[in-house]
Amino acid sequence: MKLLEGKVALITGGARGIGKALAMRFAAEGAAVAFSDLRYDEQMQATEKEIAALGVKAKGFASNASSLEESENLAADVVAEFGRIDVLINNAGITRDNLLMRMTEQDWDLVMAVNLKSVFNLTKAVQRTMIKQREGSIINMSSVVGVNGNAGQSNYSASKAGMIGFTKSIAQELGSRNVRCNAIAPGFIETEMTHKLPDDVRTQWIANIPLKRSGKPEDVADVAVFLASPLSSYVTGQVISVCGGMSM
Repeated sequence: MKLLEGKVALITGGARGIGKALAMRFAAEGAAVAFSDLRYDEQMQATEKEIAALGVKAKGFASNASSLEESENLAADVVAEFGRIDVLINNAGITRDNLLMRMTEQDWDLVMAVNLKSVFNLTKAVQRTMIKQREGSIINMSSVVGVNGNAGQSNYSASKAGMIGFTKSIAQELGSRNVRCNAIAPGFIETEMTHKLPDDVRTQWIANIPLKRSGKPEDVADVAVFLASPLSSYVTGQVISVCGGMSM
């Protein structure tokens, strides 16, 4: 039997990058997959077809994770379509990097809204369903930057660090209802975002990683499957770094 057979997963930012890898990996383990992004565009439609080709139910939803109203509507739509929500992965995120002296208030507020407020929004929106089910796994996509900080990323670091504090608090609030909440802290993962970095920056990053290579989205997805499955039934309130050892 597949690890996530019969489960329904909701993944924000699921049309591309790490989010898409999560969706594909969950589908391969038997989960039905609902995923969201800002627009129901060609990319989302293509991802929807790729997931469905693995033999599970899949549906993409246009939703702004930084809006509580849209998040509540999304959760209701997923329950109406799939009947339940067993796993929530808060994956939606952006960067607006700059040194603090050059960072605008708009860039600070936008990163906080998309990266951190979205976690509040979606968790609040799905918790009632999970509590009623007496079962659920919430997985928040943080970052090693949220653990260690990084120059030029004070907004991103703060949002990802806030996510860790939120994770630990929700684990305590919902543990008695058999709803678990954990965070994953990816390191240098090969995505569209990291591909835009200059070669010298990429080389420097990889040189500081004990495993001497970058990670793949699938590396993150494997850990997410563990946290969503019965294999981690006694794991909650934890932060698991997927970083090749760059954060210890």
